[in-house]
Amino acid sequence: MPPRLEPAEMVDASRVVVEEEHVPRRRSEAEAEAEEEQLIPGLPDDVAEHCLLHLPFPYQPLARSVSSAWNRTLSSPSFLRSKAEAAAERSLPYLFVFAFDRTTLRLQWQAHDPRMRRWFVLPPMPLPAGGDGPLCPPAFACAALPGRGELYVLGGMRSDTQSPLRTLLAYRAATNSWCAAAPMPTPRCFFAAGAIGDRIFAAGGGDGGISAVEWYDPEADRWAPAAGMRRGITRYDAAVVGQRMYLTEGWTWPFDSSPCGGVYDADRDAWDEMRVGMREGWTGASAVAGAHLYVISECGDGRVKAYDEGTDRWKAVAGGAVPAEVRRPYAVIGSGGGAAEKGRRTIYVVGSGMDVGVGTVSSTAGTAEERVEWEVVKGPPAFADLAPCNALVLFA
Repeated sequence: MPPRLEPAEMVDASRVVVEEEHVPRRRSEAEAEAEEEQLIPGLPDDVAEHCLLHLPFPYQPLARSVSSAWNRTLSSPSFLRSKAEAAAERSLPYLFVFAFDRTTLRLQWQAHDPRMRRWFVLPPMPLPAGGDGPLCPPAFACAALPGRGELYVLGGMRSDTQSPLRTLLAYRAATNSWCAAAPMPTPRCFFAAGAIGDRIFAAGGGDGGISAVEWYDPEADRWAPAAGMRRGITRYDAAVVGQRMYLTEGWTWPFDSSPCGGVYDADRDAWDEMRVGMREGWTGASAVAGAHLYVISECGDGRVKAYDEGTDRWKAVAGGAVPAEVRRPYAVIGSGGGAAEKGRRTIYVVGSGMDVGVGTVSSTAGTAEERVEWEVVKGPPAFADLAPCNALVLFA
């Protein structure tokens, strides 16, 4: 027979039972709060952060809504720096393309992931200051800081008034977002822009009457003057190799007049005339890959040639022309040659409808001969009416 409990003992026993019932529930709430603060339950935060570094850039804004812990981590300056450093160590960059609809002239940016063979449409680019009318897409210039995952859209022109703009718009892949930056001191259209180090340079433009040159510091968000050009040049093409920016006004077949060209040396903050062989043979859109300068010839079937600084000559690259499936107009960019891309030199040729010719350049062992092998990546049907203006590569 069970022992009999006195009333006082019964009260004490019930209190014990109630307390025992509440203890597990309080522990469960505490554990839930602890788990909520963890980036990935069951993993140390440093390991979880390393996992988040590999999150593809288009999904990062969505990932911020997962939890407050994810939002804090993905938005922190230290994580954004680590993200840029980790992205720069990957072997393949993202290809970013600035294009427009040939019917509506609507501007659009998209990025191509070469690993997944997928396109991502970027958020709409903010309307540039003073660009509240119809815009001329080819009048803009674009530049990138690939290791920082940033690209910049500069200048432009209203097509109704022919007015050049002072636009500077910055895109950061880490946040997949645009912002307006300090406008250019000089309104420009059809000009050259390029990154030397961590600075963005703007030169030439308009009808060739602009000789002023300026550079932009992204950290300080300010512009400063650089050495002016000897004479203004309207951009046909431009390229940055090392500490030099090359700007050519183009060519006129059969060279009734000698083309103009200038070379800016950032180390000396000075301009020089472009060498004769370089400027007369620069007959197309350029790509820089591994400190090598290539041109996709505008005449003929789009053969590739490389510039030899030692002889001041352009040499044909073996392996064939840009595939016929990639239709003009072209936007061309090069990438590779450094440790991050394991010595790979790649030329991207973006054609109408966002079809991309991917050319891998290699050197023949024991010789100076170069050869390019092409692969075509077809653009999505939704991009059929798009024409490219500019192409850039970013580590994102």
